[in-house]
Amino acid sequence: MPLARGRTDLPVLLLHNIDQAWDPADIALTLQEVANLESALEEQGHPVTNVPVFNADLSSHLSAYDPDRHIVFNWCEEIPGVAHSEALAAETLEDLDFTYTGATPEVLHFCWDKEMVKRLMERAGVPTPRWRIYDSLKIDDWNCFPAIVKPSREHCSHGVTTDAVVTSPHELKDRIAYILDAFRQPALVEDFIDGREFHVSLWGNGSVRMLPPAEMDFAAFDNVRDRLCTYDSKFMPGSSHYVKIGLKLPAPLNEAEYEQLKKTSVLAYKTIGCRDYARLDIRLRDGIFYILDVNPNSDISAEASMACAAEFAGYSHGEMISHIVNLAAKRHPIFRKRPARAVALSQSFQYA
Repeated sequence: MPLARGRTDLPVLLLHNIDQAWDPADIALTLQEVANLESALEEQGHPVTNVPVFNADLSSHLSAYDPDRHIVFNWCEEIPGVAHSEALAAETLEDLDFTYTGATPEVLHFCWDKEMVKRLMERAGVPTPRWRIYDSLKIDDWNCFPAIVKPSREHCSHGVTTDAVVTSPHELKDRIAYILDAFRQPALVEDFIDGREFHVSLWGNGSVRMLPPAEMDFAAFDNVRDRLCTYDSKFMPGSSHYVKIGLKLPAPLNEAEYEQLKKTSVLAYKTIGCRDYARLDIRLRDGIFYILDVNPNSDISAEASMACAAEFAGYSHGEMISHIVNLAAKRHPIFRKRPARAVALSQSFQYA
């Protein structure tokens, strides 16, 4: 389905974080991804200002810009030097009256707490694997194996390795002990859904669209412990999981499966309060699509699953990014209401 024609004269502040404590190779990779994103927006006609954030004073980085004349593309995943500060970055944007892409501070903060996410999805009737939270080694009440053990307040598969999948009470206790010691937070234990896994990208507000779903192919692995997306599979080129996990795009689904996946995905997206775009990790077992994780500000770089799904649907990377900007622009006070002054200001965007 073609995208509605959006504005391409909106000045965009491309906000992103660079931490000097990172490895030089990681800094170089991030800067290249930012350059690609900047070029993609410019090719669509957007004036773009690159705004790197090097320290904890986010406000100072934005002090030279007028919120009435810009839209922030919020790619600030963390304020340098402040752990788990993705929500704080969005909160600062709100305090400064900027209109920005992606999820609200409340949703970003909420999604760090997997227990809260689980409870909300259950109340809304969204299928999610059986689960428990453990903050001690008293685990006599768990009898569902295989299980998977994760830190309960992390993102990006931190703590997820092949050892995260356990098949006995003894292994379960050892892995919970590891999470409690290494991450200093409760452990989330889930029924391990040993089935097909999908990465589902969605976008929109009110009317939410699902892009072509991708399936992660674990055919190269016989061991149940290997049939999952680990931290290495996402961030360690050359690792076994990075190399051997295949990708099927679009995922082979019959019409009934596709519609059920769409229904479940949109319900989860709206239940969590996602805005503009998000990616969901989902597994299928016995005809039920189980939500594993919700990524409210998912990776939108050119090689990420959302960009690949958009490309398969016929949208270039630039078109995808521009569409996200235009979704956010509908919240900008200039475009939300259009009295005479607003019309005059909106016309001045192309000269800002």
